[in-house]
Amino acid sequence: MNYSGIKPIYGQGFFYVSRSGAFIQVVVFDYYDPAHYYAEVVSNATLLENEVEALRNNMQFFLDQEKVIVNGERVKPKVINVEVGLRGLKRIAYAAFIIEFKSQLKSGLNIYENYYEEEYVGYDYVVYWFFPEDSTVTQVDLGVSYSLINNRILFFKVPKGTYIRGYERIIFEVK
Repeated sequence: MNYSGIKPIYGQGFFYVSRSGAFIQVVVFDYYDPAHYYAEVVSNATLLENEVEALRNNMQFFLDQEKVIVNGERVKPKVINVEVGLRGLKRIAYAAFIIEFKSQLKSGLNIYENYYEEEYVGYDYVVYWFFPEDSTVTQVDLGVSYSLINNRILFFKVPKGTYIRGYERIIFEVK
């Protein structure tokens, strides 16, 4: 099997915050796969199981390097599911990760912070944050431009080549 030549080409993140304090993140990466490595993987149950486990461990390693803090308490994001597939063509593959962690939200202002490795981004990606109904995002510090929809849905795009400084903070009010 030929793993060479695979490169990430696009990413999407969908982050859901519940009133109970559960954070659920769905992160999807699209890959250009000229040698059709993933086409072979998804057609073989053993290869697929091994690849899913390798991707889970790799993502968990990177998550463990991050420092995620909600309301002053460190939380530990955990990969709970990985799916691998094709986007209709053997040369376009994807990996989807479901990640979760639990925190203690309170009525009033809540602060989410994430410290991670700074870098220049190698592919375009977009992120959507969905906060509970009757909540309001009051302050955002991402280092990139963003938009707010109905004051509780945060959206931002990060173009390939953008320098990411390795810190983000979102302050939101829960009523």
